[in-house]
Order: sequence, then C-alpha cells, then structure tokens
Amino acid sequence: MWTASSRQVYANPWMTVREDEVRRADGSDGIYGVVDKPDYALIIPLERHPDGANDRREGLWLVEQYRYPLGMRRWEFPQGTAPGLATAEPSGLAERELREETGLRAERMTELGTLDVAAGMSSQRGRAFLATELTCGAHERELEEQDMRAALFDRAEVEGMIAGGEVTDAQSIAAYTLLLLHERAPGTNES
Repeated sequence: MWTASSRQVYANPWMTVREDEVRRADGSDGIYGVVDKPDYALIIPLERHPDGANDRREGLWLVEQYRYPLGMRRWEFPQGTAPGLATAEPSGLAERELREETGLRAERMTELGTLDVAAGMSSQRGRAFLATELTCGAHERELEEQDMRAALFDRAEVEGMIAGGEVTDAQSIAAYTLLLLHERAPGTNES
C-alpha cells in the first residue's frame, strides 16, 4: 500500500487528523483517516522497601483523573507526551511525566518496551519505563490534570483493579505485562 495524497483535516495543540488517499496492493484506491500524536512515555513507578525501614508499603503508583472522552474517572500509570506536538527523548520525557503527574523522581529508569496505541487509526507510539529508587517531591501538573490524584497500591490491589475493570487503560495493562515479562527474564536483577 502506498500514499497517493494526504491532507490535514483537523489540528489542535495535542493532535492532528489527516485523510490519506491510498493505493492498495491490488491497484484499488481507498482512504485512511489517521490521528497523529507525538510519541508518549508511560511510567510504572515501583516503590520497594525490602528492609522495612520505611512506613510506606511496597507497591505501584497509579494516577486517577477524569477522562473526558469516557465521561468517567480512571486509574492508570502516569503517562504523557511533550507539549505542543513536540518530540522528546523518551527517557527524559518519562522523567518529566513522572515528576509532573506524581511529584516522584526516579534514580533509575529502565525501558521495558514499545507500545502502539491504536495501530489501525493512529501513528502514536509509546515507550514504557520502570521507575525505581523513588523520592517524593511536589507534582507539576498541567491545567488539564488539576483534578488528578496519585496513590500507592500493592501488586495484588493493582491486579484486582485490572481484573475488576477499575484499570481499563490499554497502555497501562500492556505496560504491566511488559513489567512482568521483564521481571521473569533471566538475569534480571530488578524482580
């Protein structure tokens, strides 16, 4: 398949939409509507206190916010794109999004893998990161995130939230799977 022509039909500070006229392998013509968004970073903040020296429990940080297209509040891992449709280096973007949404800073960021948001309609791709050796600070949320809250959950709670439909964000669920695979890989010293 190849693109015969392309035209932008919509744009805002977060995305553009284009309509492409395409020629299929059999020679027939068609169209594709494509949502273009910058690549994003998703962060799984894992807090560990193996020596029991901290009164906070070991677990995973999630954020909850109102998701306008769904009309409801949803729990998910921190994630986002650079402002103004800009591209950004993935690990730097991950550090920024973690700090912005939760106030956490990570001494260590480990890339877990790449995720495609909706490959049949969007060009957006993301990188999932594991953030460890966390320290707390003040969040730096954007205006759209002013109702966001962050909370620490143990793994059983997170898995129960996924199974029970409280966490339905596809990227968060896929990233959690990447974390499990990462931890089970031979030679991984982070599990």
